[in-house]
Amino acid sequence: MHHLSLTTLQPAHFEPLEQLQRDSYPTLGAQELMRAEHFASQYEVFAEGQIVVLDGSRVIGQGSGFFVDFDFDNHRHTFAEMCDHFYFRNHQPDGEYYYGADISVHPDYRGQGIGKLIYQARKDLVKRYNRRGIIAGGMLPGYVHYKHEMPVHCYVEQVIANQLFDPTLSFQLKQGFQVRGLLEDYLDDSASDNWATLIFWPNPSYVGE
Repeated sequence: MHHLSLTTLQPAHFEPLEQLQRDSYPTLGAQELMRAEHFASQYEVFAEGQIVVLDGSRVIGQGSGFFVDFDFDNHRHTFAEMCDHFYFRNHQPDGEYYYGADISVHPDYRGQGIGKLIYQARKDLVKRYNRRGIIAGGMLPGYVHYKHEMPVHCYVEQVIANQLFDPTLSFQLKQGFQVRGLLEDYLDDSASDNWATLIFWPNPSYVGE
């Protein structure tokens, strides 16, 4: 029986979260994984924006991110640039958007709705702070099966049209995210040939000035 709970990042989570990164992302290059020192910086910068999922006392999931202003007309960026190489010192307390840097769920717990819980916690945070919405670079792990058959934009179009299934993007679309562009060389990931989608969830409760 699982005893799942959500909390915000605490120092006791730093080391378990580093291990969770390794367990969750076997195809990512080592330089693309967050380490304890990164989580320590995120804690100092914006602890409330870092969501940790526990099963009892075991760390089994996390969602990290920060507030930032963003220009959709000039959206090209890498994960490292936007996330300050995981330290999140680019956090803008008054930024109009929450940039969702990472969601990790331990392989033993996938398919149990934990990602949905994290996305909901992010949405609640954005509503509480009255921000315009959530943006992120969405990975394309399913592209590995098609990258020798079609360019990435065709793959994404077919996922959006529900003609192909992508383990990450299909889920994000169900969560109300829109694809607003493609991000080339977003991070070092063999499955997606380093591509990601720029995704956006607009906050339906946002109240402008």
